Amino acid sequence: MRIATWNVNSVRARTARIVDWLERSDIDVLAMQEIKCKTEQFPYAAFEAAGYEVQAHGHSQWNGVAIASRLPMTDVERDFPGQPGYANTGDPVVEARAMAATVEGVRLWSLYVPNGRELTHAHYGYKLEWLRVLTGLLDEWRGQPLALMGDFNIAPLDHDVWDIGVFDGATHVSAPERAAFQGLLDAGLVDVVRDRAPGYTYWDYKAGRWNKDEGMRIDFVLGSPELADLVARAEIHRDERSGDAPSDHVPVVVDLDLETELDDDRPMIF
Repeated sequence: MRIATWNVNSVRARTARIVDWLERSDIDVLAMQEIKCKTEQFPYAAFEAAGYEVQAHGHSQWNGVAIASRLPMTDVERDFPGQPGYANTGDPVVEARAMAATVEGVRLWSLYVPNGRELTHAHYGYKLEWLRVLTGLLDEWRGQPLALMGDFNIAPLDHDVWDIGVFDGATHVSAPERAAFQGLLDAGLVDVVRDRAPGYTYWDYKAGRWNKDEGMRIDFVLGSPELADLVARAEIHRDERSGDAPSDHVPVVVDLDLETELDDDRPMIF
């Protein structure tokens, strides 16, 4: 089974590109982040025409997550238990940043971790609390193939950014954020991509970052031991950052040694 995660940065602006990539790359399940639309505004028809069922979760033109699968999805869950809300104005609102589905016995979460904005911003505390609550749930989720997939908005290591000096005093690389990411690993999750596929996953649109290869590694697939044991290969599809109207993120793909009903139809790969 081939699973992937991609911050698509507006699914309606990139529908044709995403669906074309799904078909070319033979993806079974795609976790999407930053779909930037309400649930009812998702372009379901284009995905369904390509053979994918979609479960989406969006409240407005910001944030939003979705899962597209050509295999049956069960136990779909929007938001994780106790997910913190953010009070931009008024009462805290639980944003559309997390959803899960089970596919072929594998529990998959599509996660769009809050950005944090600035170290002194309220959004930074919200980010840390969001990660704290998420990490606290891992004890309940143990003992199953589980993947937390998505845009974590954290670069855990210095070489996960093009120049660590540029990020002095900034979010994404601060000690508390990195400690929160490490907390997920300490709780038993494994970064199943890092040792198999080096490279960045995000290049800002500004300042010619893509052309200068000034990127960041902030998109991850973190798996339980049961999931990690199934991983056969992983890839970062860097080329998706180029071309016509790309997202500023690229897909991260993981192949699981897990046969499905679709395997008989796959082309032979040598």
